[in-house]
Amino acid sequence: MVHLKSKSWLDHNGKELPAWQQDAFRKFGHMIADDERMYPCIPGRQGYLTDSLRFGFAADPRSDKAIEETAQLLYQYGECSRDTGRYASLVIFFETPTDMTANFSVEDYEQVFWSILSRVSAKDPVPWPAHIPQDPSHHAWEFCYSGHPYFAFCGTPAHQVRRSRWTPYFLITFQPRWVFEEINDSTAFGRNMKSLIRQKLVEYDGVPAHPSLKWYGQTDNLEWEQYFLRDDESVAPKCPFASMAMKKK
Repeated sequence: MVHLKSKSWLDHNGKELPAWQQDAFRKFGHMIADDERMYPCIPGRQGYLTDSLRFGFAADPRSDKAIEETAQLLYQYGECSRDTGRYASLVIFFETPTDMTANFSVEDYEQVFWSILSRVSAKDPVPWPAHIPQDPSHHAWEFCYSGHPYFAFCGTPAHQVRRSRWTPYFLITFQPRWVFEEINDSTAFGRNMKSLIRQKLVEYDGVPAHPSLKWYGQTDNLEWEQYFLRDDESVAPKCPFASMAMKKK
């Protein structure tokens, strides 16, 4: 059984964890809290600094064990996310064997990412929320688990151009949709936040922001395209989650 952990718990008890988990959390902290090269996701950085993030660790992302552990962590997180702070997110680190870090391309990791979301969704005992479309080609679609909608973000060891998507371990972050209630196009705060994040993203990556990055709910937006960004500006021709979503109708 896996359990959620806070930054404060990991800071004080991290030495109890396996070496790879200690390494994953330490390197994540160095990346997101770096004052000299500031990470562009302001809510994520604030969430880390204010102990609002929750962390989990899962097995090799290709394994059945990883699917079970991800489902457990998402269920636990759905029960407590609103109690963790304004900038809440769940960060799951996956044990990433050498055969993956040495040989996997960005597109290989993309397949693993969508396989995880689809396989985890298939295990969800709770019906898909009625207010969220099940078809990823709808502009209001969002990944859901246990009745909660999330924005999913994937980082991999293969990203080289978009450094904001590079992580030493395969990683998926799940941000609850309610976090974006104030961070959207209908509020001045949201518009200013987006502008600042885009500016920092371009500075951090050194390349233009990916054209898929848009506002949730806009009729020309496809949320799934933002979950996994390739190093170039290309996108998959069809959402890999589509077939699984349709089965859940």
